[in-house]
Amino acid sequence: MSTPTTPALDLFLDTNLPHYIDETARLCAIPSISAHRTDAARCAQAVADLLTRHGFDVQVLPTPGNPVVVGRLQGRSPRTLLFYNHYDVQPVDPLNLWTSPPFEPVVRDGALYARGAKDDKGELLARLAAVDAVRAAHDGQSPCGVTFVVEGEEEIGSPHIAQFVRDHLDLLASHGAIWEEGQINADGQPLLTLGRRGILYVQLEAQAMTRDAHSGSAHILPNAAWRLLYALHSLRAPDGRILIHGFYDHVQPPSPLDLELFAAEPSNEARLRDEYGVTDFVDGLSGVALKQAVFNPTCNIAGLTAGYQADGMKTVIPARATAKVDFRLVPDQDPDDILEKLRRHLDEHGFEDIRIQRLGAMWPARAPADDPLVRLTVRTGEDVYGKPSVLTPLTGGSSPVYAFARPLGIPVVSPGVGYPGSRTHAPDEHVRLDHFLLAARHIARILEGFGDL
Repeated sequence: MSTPTTPALDLFLDTNLPHYIDETARLCAIPSISAHRTDAARCAQAVADLLTRHGFDVQVLPTPGNPVVVGRLQGRSPRTLLFYNHYDVQPVDPLNLWTSPPFEPVVRDGALYARGAKDDKGELLARLAAVDAVRAAHDGQSPCGVTFVVEGEEEIGSPHIAQFVRDHLDLLASHGAIWEEGQINADGQPLLTLGRRGILYVQLEAQAMTRDAHSGSAHILPNAAWRLLYALHSLRAPDGRILIHGFYDHVQPPSPLDLELFAAEPSNEARLRDEYGVTDFVDGLSGVALKQAVFNPTCNIAGLTAGYQADGMKTVIPARATAKVDFRLVPDQDPDDILEKLRRHLDEHGFEDIRIQRLGAMWPARAPADDPLVRLTVRTGEDVYGKPSVLTPLTGGSSPVYAFARPLGIPVVSPGVGYPGSRTHAPDEHVRLDHFLLAARHIARILEGFGDL
């Protein structure tokens, strides 16, 4: 999708790449690990200063956790494109596996190595580079409005971003969004994720006695572990179907276009078998059916705790048992609704004593494959990478995409700087300079076309 300004865009980005890599490195030097609650305010201010230098009107807004930085830029078109990014990063453990210190950024072998170089500070700077490029090519004005939302708690589950969006709907009003990260696959094709599943994460607890007892009394004293196991067994049939009444009421199946996209996706069966050492997948799934299974909601036991679990013997009857359970939800399921149905299910099956603690929730969200922003992202991606995009209708994981897509009523797409070897969340995280440049070119072309959608 080349335009008369395309050569100017690419020349600007080629010429100024060292500057943007340097800006990325300076931001990566701040150890903004949200799990450790370190340097959040300093990094938020650094992001605010960065956006200000690039011509944005900036606000640093408080939340009950880390602040959110919002930068706004007017454009020729009344349409606005929102960029969601985050300035917090993952912990660096194990430190001994880093070739160079994680907060001492270094360029080697054509890549910038540092914690946050890919996730998500490199993504942020690639997008800023794209904005600068389109402004330079259009007499200093962006073809569309641009809003950056940069939060500081993504790596701990974004506990406050949904409320933040609801509290600032006017400030964040937009017509589409580009999510925090994206990548190409091993064949160099841009990956475009259109949806994420929702999640309800709970802890179930059985309390049978006030303290553990000698197992010699197991013939007369109740065992919390057995009680919890019976409750868990009531939730799911052996074939994987979830037995909570009404659980599937709002499930939306894949559309005919989704099915076409699944059929066109390259197979990942061999990689999954090798990575996880499995012979068979759930229900013997394979081929296209394996890909389509992401539209099946799940009930997963993430952890079980009861009684004695150290080495050797200890003959006890557990007084208390807990289980971590997550439900992955598909459009249009609602975690609040599922929580109510879970409570009702347990009560109706004689498990009124099982306590439920809600630990977290996210809603499913997805953009239609034929949305104009999706089509624009696909066309411009092929122009930049020379290869067609791979569109994934829905992924198995969850993210706060819903916090923007639902209340703002906008499509969300995810082009970005990554590739399969980026080592995101791992030691030696890095962004390749050529991939940074390609992502900036892609974003610049999206910005050019967005105002006319």
